[in-house]
Amino acid sequence: MRISSFTVATSGLLVSTSDAFMPTTQPLSVASLKTNSFTSQQSNANLLPATSSSSTALSMGLKTSILTKLSTTAKQHPVATAVTTGAILTTATIKYLDKPSRTYSEGSVAREYDAWTQDGILEYYWGEHIHLGYYNEEEMEAGYKKKDFIQAKYDFIDEMMKFGGIDATSDAGAKVLDVGCGFGGTSRYLADKLGPKAEVTGITLSPNQVKRGTELAMERNLPNAKFTVMNALEMDFPDNTFDIVWACESGEHMPDKEAYINEMMRVLKPGGKFVMATWCQRDDRVVPFDKRDKRDLRFLYEEWTHPYFISIEAYKELIDATTLMSNVKTADWVTPTIASWRHSIWVGVYDPMGWIFKPTKYVKCARDAYCLERMHRAFKRGLMEYGMFAAVKKDDKSS
Repeated sequence: MRISSFTVATSGLLVSTSDAFMPTTQPLSVASLKTNSFTSQQSNANLLPATSSSSTALSMGLKTSILTKLSTTAKQHPVATAVTTGAILTTATIKYLDKPSRTYSEGSVAREYDAWTQDGILEYYWGEHIHLGYYNEEEMEAGYKKKDFIQAKYDFIDEMMKFGGIDATSDAGAKVLDVGCGFGGTSRYLADKLGPKAEVTGITLSPNQVKRGTELAMERNLPNAKFTVMNALEMDFPDNTFDIVWACESGEHMPDKEAYINEMMRVLKPGGKFVMATWCQRDDRVVPFDKRDKRDLRFLYEEWTHPYFISIEAYKELIDATTLMSNVKTADWVTPTIASWRHSIWVGVYDPMGWIFKPTKYVKCARDAYCLERMHRAFKRGLMEYGMFAAVKKDDKSS
């Protein structure tokens, strides 16, 4: 398969670069990334005729001499020159990519997901599911790249159903809420799994995701999967509406984690099942964050429009504080999910057709690939954890 030089360079930089190349200081300011221009005096001098000034002639002669020596050195030591040039370009590229470009603000989540849905690159590679995949021990030992990237996402849904105690038979016909549904891959999967009597509602802040999710539901002949734009922190649904509340990788974008948890508990029926998967940061009450930790977290917050993360322990405390839930269990699924980060990069390397004809997206693709690698490293060294949560709503508050 022919792979573009852009893709090779990007993947080589992101996946193969050692930690030694990761910056150890705060991202450079915009001003520090700008190339210094010639002074106005130099510019004026270059515009003068060669005979107008002996100093100008001397200056031009000096420049010519320097360029000649540099050219000679490059010819005499081509390998050293290439290595030096490559190191300079690599350092400059990393410094540029290390400056976050999509910080969280009001409306930023909807805006970014609208853009991701519209350009089609995410759907091309990730299919209908905007979440990590699941890789069992045998698949990791055999090599994660041997597993079908899309199948890993379906496997994740199946494992999350098991974790939440959701069964296609006993929960057939359930009324389900998918909080932060993306363009509805999981909603449609659950609508199909739980049968035609089930009602699955997916909510998102992105109008483009609602539109795409509805289109795909019609294509799949799944009228029991519906989508709407709604703020998960202020849902329109009455109390005790749903048999199952499902939330997969949406908590990361929530600016108020307590309201997020409280709203999901509110709309869940007594006896209903709650299951959530979300990226979490390490509990810093046990091991405080050092300078590197804070720098890396800041990048992960600001590159993919996250307000902040919290720990698995902090989420459980929020769930317990509602006093509405029983049988609360948690887990860290870093081991079966971590392969997704680098697998996401490699699918773009092996098959560049999803982005190669979209030159206006090259920089964005490079930034996303870089963030994927940064995520991989953060999860691998324990700065980040993959939080899993499941609980059942009590029949009444006093029970």
